[in-house]
Amino acid sequence: MHDVVIVGAGPVGLFLAGELALADCSVLVLEKDPQAASPYRALPLGMRGLNAGSVEAFYRRGMLTALLDASRADAQQVGAHPDAHEAPAPRDVSHFAGLRLDAARIDTGALPPRLPGPAMEGIITSLEAVTGILEERAVALGARIVRDAPLEAVDQDGDGVLARAGGREYRARLLVGCDGGRSTVRRLAGFEFVGTEPLFTGYVARVDFEDPDKLRPGFNPTPTGMYLRTPFEGHLGMMDFDGGAFDRSRPLTRDHLQTVLRRISGTDVTINRVHLASSFTDRAMQTGTYRNGRVLLAGDAAHIHSPLGGQGLNLGIGDAMNLGWKLAATLHGTAPANLLDTYTAERHPVGAAVLDWSRAQVATMNPGLNTPALRRLVHDLLRTVDGTTHVFRATSGLAHRYDLGDDHPTVGFTAPDFRFGDGTRLGDLLCEGRGVALDLTAARSLRETAAHWKDRIRYAPGPVADDLGLAALLIRPDGVVAWAEGPDPDPEAFRRAATRWFGAPTAL
Repeated sequence: MHDVVIVGAGPVGLFLAGELALADCSVLVLEKDPQAASPYRALPLGMRGLNAGSVEAFYRRGMLTALLDASRADAQQVGAHPDAHEAPAPRDVSHFAGLRLDAARIDTGALPPRLPGPAMEGIITSLEAVTGILEERAVALGARIVRDAPLEAVDQDGDGVLARAGGREYRARLLVGCDGGRSTVRRLAGFEFVGTEPLFTGYVARVDFEDPDKLRPGFNPTPTGMYLRTPFEGHLGMMDFDGGAFDRSRPLTRDHLQTVLRRISGTDVTINRVHLASSFTDRAMQTGTYRNGRVLLAGDAAHIHSPLGGQGLNLGIGDAMNLGWKLAATLHGTAPANLLDTYTAERHPVGAAVLDWSRAQVATMNPGLNTPALRRLVHDLLRTVDGTTHVFRATSGLAHRYDLGDDHPTVGFTAPDFRFGDGTRLGDLLCEGRGVALDLTAARSLRETAAHWKDRIRYAPGPVADDLGLAALLIRPDGVVAWAEGPDPDPEAFRRAATRWFGAPTAL
């Protein structure tokens, strides 16, 4: 029996597999596709934006250098314009309904405290680069991946979960569905999936144009929809407000794509050849809970929405980072009561907020008599410091705060990247997947107390280059501040916080 079976070898499933394997859990990943490679994961159709929060997650697990190298390499391979990769996201590539942000209008003083470090901005990358790095890590840590294994059945009882896939049976203590927006796990395990129906059919394609200069670069709203021309040669995006009627209902032929493009763009542009094409909608749906007994959901299996603003992949990585250490602690018997319940409690509101964010963008783009006035209003708001800062907070992945029942201004936020005297950073300490007790005072007042959790929490004494006025912090394995005090930290307060998040102390 495995500790966990993960269904889906996309970025979310592979990130979660790596987290569990890092914590010495036995992990099996079942994937329906026979091969990892896909032209839809490579650039340009596989282009994705990782926000600063997701980049920070890669950094805190020692994968940032590999991510940056792979992202640069595949951008150069397809001949992308340098700005297509090098422009830092989300400041220069984040947008609201196609209206880009201006970095100069971001009030950094209104953001949660941050310190300079390697993971300061987002990046443009590809699904191919991301999944390659995550699969290599997961396998190196001991996870097993079985391909060409479509899921056929899921049954759970008090002892575990039985999954049948590709004609074989696999048993595990827990199962996590990371199998995308049309999740088989979600359906078989009986999760409710509710939300709003689509307003548009979206298209992404790689084509050969006869006359590409007839299309303006960037986002282009029109009276009938919107089209996007990116720096990648032949890369095209369109949104046709047809109520989602065409999505996956008929073949994506050259004639159809050309007809839609001409109608939306108002030009007579000609498509000579279609290399690749796919469709999507703005359907926005979410499960009521992310856990049903021994079955859990993460990523698009738990929530779907339009890809506007590039929040889907980032949302899924946040799910995996939040869930991995909690599953591991539960499996190892060190988790406090109801720790696994905090996964839904913390991540469901984040998912709901992203769905609303997506809906608001669609409303701002939906063709109609009132839309131009609404877009002018949003444009004016984004010319203000407050408006731009608000959008940046919502898209950066750094400003969300979990409600942990503590009103300290740092608790619930991702921790600043403190730098110690020897050059070590907090991100380096989090690479092993344990919690971290930062004792930033010379007195080292928490050493003896923290020793009772030495198998789960790493003790790190200061001083640091900039303590931000704090004396001590308890950082969860996902990088979230669970407790903080200054200037005189109370060991008993630390003990209560450590017990809440890491279980009962052990005798020395």
